[in-house]
Amino acid sequence: MKTAFIFPGQGLQLIGMGKDFYDNFKPAKETFQIVDEVLNRKLTDIIFNGPSEELTLTTNAQPALMAVSMAIINIIKAETGKSLDNLCDYAAGHSLGEYSALCSTESINLETAAKLLHIRSTSMQEACPEGEGSMAACINIPLQKLEEILEEINKINLCQIANDNIEGQIVISGKTTAIDHAISIIKDLGYKAIKLKVSAPFHCSLMKPAEEKMRVALDKAAINKPLIPVIQNYTAKPTLDPTEIKQNLILQICGRVRWRETLELFNKLEIAHIVEIGAGSVLTNMLRKINYPYKLSNISNLEELQNCLDNVSK
Repeated sequence: MKTAFIFPGQGLQLIGMGKDFYDNFKPAKETFQIVDEVLNRKLTDIIFNGPSEELTLTTNAQPALMAVSMAIINIIKAETGKSLDNLCDYAAGHSLGEYSALCSTESINLETAAKLLHIRSTSMQEACPEGEGSMAACINIPLQKLEEILEEINKINLCQIANDNIEGQIVISGKTTAIDHAISIIKDLGYKAIKLKVSAPFHCSLMKPAEEKMRVALDKAAINKPLIPVIQNYTAKPTLDPTEIKQNLILQICGRVRWRETLELFNKLEIAHIVEIGAGSVLTNMLRKINYPYKLSNISNLEELQNCLDNVSK
């Protein structure tokens, strides 16, 4: 039976996430401590105690979510005595979750992941002046129809698909005036569009300054062959090639998150069990919406972790 581990992205951060793991498992505590040391600040205190507006900041949310996912992974590895290649066959992550996927597969170590996410989050936040960029969720509009709308808008202003999540759930990103224009057209056509509360227009060409900074950072970073294939956002294809991984992480900054295609690949590969590792259950909920035909699990709390460990030990 093929298994895939998937890792959530930004927007799922909650005060107190991961604290039950921190309080009960040494590997989890060590994970949070390492991230704090690398960042030279008490991120763990913000994760566990808030305030919420601090945790929601991109510069905190990105490394925080990675730390929670990696705390869980490190518990599973310690409790089972198994490396990831003996636990699952593929890994993937949504946006920043791709860094968690790469860290879990030992393509990058925890220290490198924390450093890269610090640079990534800071540069993404600084790439576009506040208010100039926005994002919106587009509901039930066909992808081809949305692309036709954006093609026309792009002749005068920047507006691109940021996240192709599942059929009927697409996020667009770009100049605020272009996003407002797109929302108006989408609603006039009878579809739903909701402007998102985000600090920057992620995954569009406005992030070009961040892409250049990440190119420099990734050129210096040690990236190894992962233990198992990682399906990357930019291509929605599995890879074991460190050079390809590095290039796709750079292109991911401005590029589309091809999550729908990733889920279609899981089905094609007959992945019989998908496990979401980290805060929340947004990714498995997406799979339920598309009636994914195989087993779905989450590990975001102690009870779910114990269920996982019980199943692994059988």
